Amino acid sequence: MIEIKTPAEIDRMRAAGRITAQALQAAKEAARPGMALDELDAVAAKVIADAGADPVFLGYQPHGAPTPYPGVACISVNDAIVHGIPGRYRLRAGDLVSVDCGAKLDGWCGDAAISFTVGEASPEDADLIATTTRALEAGIAAAVPGARLGDVAHAIGSVVRSSRYGLMADHGGHGIGREMHEAPHVPNEGRPRRGVRLQPGLVLALEPMLIAGGRDDYVTDPDGWTLRSADGTRAAHVEHTVAVTEDGPRVLTTL
Repeated sequence: MIEIKTPAEIDRMRAAGRITAQALQAAKEAARPGMALDELDAVAAKVIADAGADPVFLGYQPHGAPTPYPGVACISVNDAIVHGIPGRYRLRAGDLVSVDCGAKLDGWCGDAAISFTVGEASPEDADLIATTTRALEAGIAAAVPGARLGDVAHAIGSVVRSSRYGLMADHGGHGIGREMHEAPHVPNEGRPRRGVRLQPGLVLALEPMLIAGGRDDYVTDPDGWTLRSADGTRAAHVEHTVAVTEDGPRVLTTL
């Protein structure tokens, strides 16, 4: 069942989204060579706790997951696409890092992700991150009243395929509200003018996940969570929580 939010509820989601954005920004600013991923996770955890919010990911165990998720953020490095567990790996100059994080405030969720490099980015990494961001921006621009879910998916996928990157198979965005994952599923590729019609009050988390080598397939680490590119090439992941409104798309997970 797809839940439509009122303007007041969207405002409350905006508060959770702002905290999510602050946690991501703090993690990015703290990332440096030699820092362990669990230390970076603690940075995000402190921002969320200091704001009086709760971490959405910690303890989350969806169907098929082997264990409850043990971190506040998913931190995926280099060939890890999504769901990387923040352990004792220490960052190195040139690492490509994707941080996915969520906060819940007064019963409402925010969910977002960023990708960045530790230190100066190579031209290849810079283009991968920029293209992932352009794909997200295209999806956001398509999230207007009267459009279809397929229009959003097509907008994202068109940017990716024209750039010859891989697009992670079987994964996409989702509805969000009182729970982090709600209906509908939002594919990152699709046919325009198909699917659910978008109406004001629908809130979606849009999240393209691109693979540098051009393949879509992935493999799962022994931890049961971390998903890596099957060809071993680098990946980038960006995400925003976006509300469909009469005035156009409203991004809820900015500073």
